[in-house]
Amino acid sequence: MTSTTTFTVRPASMRDAKAITELHNASVCEAFKSVVRDAAVPVGALEKPQTYWREAIEYAEPQVHIALDGEKIVGFVGFDRSRDKGTPPTMGEIWFIYAAASHWGKGVGLALWDSAREGLQDEGCTHVTVWVPIANDRAMRFHELAGFKREMNSAKTVPIGNVKVEEIRLKRALS
Repeated sequence: MTSTTTFTVRPASMRDAKAITELHNASVCEAFKSVVRDAAVPVGALEKPQTYWREAIEYAEPQVHIALDGEKIVGFVGFDRSRDKGTPPTMGEIWFIYAAASHWGKGVGLALWDSAREGLQDEGCTHVTVWVPIANDRAMRFHELAGFKREMNSAKTVPIGNVKVEEIRLKRALS
């Protein structure tokens, strides 16, 4: 597979919940290793049960789209209006975006971002934010290449299990 591979992206269906659960739990653990290099991955603290994904898909909160390589789910994105207090209704948010480690750097993230951007624009959003762990160089680089800019005054500490992770909000216009 080359970096020019194209992926099919579509809204997730209930039958995708199990595969999304498995992909999420594997990819978030892999990403966590790059964020906190010397700490063990907190078992269970990062995982989301299949019921979480089934409810997200059923109620579209957030909207969940998947990327397919053939018939295999290799990534997914969740997006909706911003959850941050005080933001206008035209502010969207990428709640999460994950790709299988085997597909990192192959265009899955870009395909998912394009789908989320279109979905947010269809919802009337003019801007979008995403929260990214500061130490996740890969995620930070991806979002900055996609035009997101760091909001320096937004940095916060988030507990994940017994580990504290520094996150920062990134923002960009959708036009």
